[in-house]
Amino acid sequence: MIKMVVFLGNPGNQYQKTRHNIGWIFEKLIRNGLTPSTKFKAQYYKSTKDVVYLLPQTLMNNSGESVIKAMQFFKIKIDEILVIHDDLETVFGSFKLKNGGGLAGHNGLRSIATLTGSKDFHRLALGISRPKYGSVSSYVLGRFTQEEEAELELFLTGVVTYFNSYISGDDKNVGKKIAILQQIKE
Repeated sequence: MIKMVVFLGNPGNQYQKTRHNIGWIFEKLIRNGLTPSTKFKAQYYKSTKDVVYLLPQTLMNNSGESVIKAMQFFKIKIDEILVIHDDLETVFGSFKLKNGGGLAGHNGLRSIATLTGSKDFHRLALGISRPKYGSVSSYVLGRFTQEEEAELELFLTGVVTYFNSYISGDDKNVGKKIAILQQIKE
């Protein structure tokens, strides 16, 4: 059962609408008017289902600092955490749910795994696609293209249904890549 959802992103206006902050962009769609408190170097709030929603306010590469403090405070185990993050290996408009596994070179995930001592947390990987050329760092810290921006809300709104099911214990989609935009367009 998921007891804490962590949305990865970078604080600061310069990162607000970047690919790396897709986790924070997604969080805005599910907040439902709740006002976060500040603690653990993070913003957090609790849902009516007693799930903690955590937005680390450290840079992405230090997200584990907030996660470990919140885990200790709320007495949450690593396998009760769902981390929502950007994923270069998943095509924009698609997402993947998985339990544990590799970190795919993602420094936010690496920080969490290092400070908690485990990779056994759940992940919701939101596809941003790999750049065709240029620096990966510049790409993830860059803004979405106009075409992506036009489809971003549609994509993330489609993910909300799967997210809500997963939080409620439905894990039938674990391990599958789901192409939201492709489904909507068909």
